[in-house]
Amino acid sequence: MLIKPVYELLPYSYMVVGITSIFLLEPSYTLVVSIVVYLYGAHIYNLRSKNRRTDPKRKRKAGSMPELLYGLMPFIYVFSALSLYRFYPRDSSTLFALCLATYGAYLLMRRSSFRHHKYPKGIRQ
Repeated sequence: MLIKPVYELLPYSYMVVGITSIFLLEPSYTLVVSIVVYLYGAHIYNLRSKNRRTDPKRKRKAGSMPELLYGLMPFIYVFSALSLYRFYPRDSSTLFALCLATYGAYLLMRRSSFRHHKYPKGIRQ
């Protein structure tokens, strides 16, 4: 069993390792592994986020996008921004990458407003 601070940082650390590897490593097979590690961290984050939702199910809007893709959208925006910046470093692409990363961060912050730990009645921490 992991202690709580380490457990909470695992998805973020997977994503940071994936992003750092994309920027530092050159061979194509390491890029594929970096993408897998990044998406694995995003998937773990989404699983925890789905478990911690506090908004009522009846107030949730049903969308046409599959739930897995919907959950990964902020991470796809951030990843595409970083990939654009890494593989096509021009002036206009840097601005576009900044816009994509900002929008991905906005989506993450917006979704985090309804995701908190749920404690059983009588237990407060």
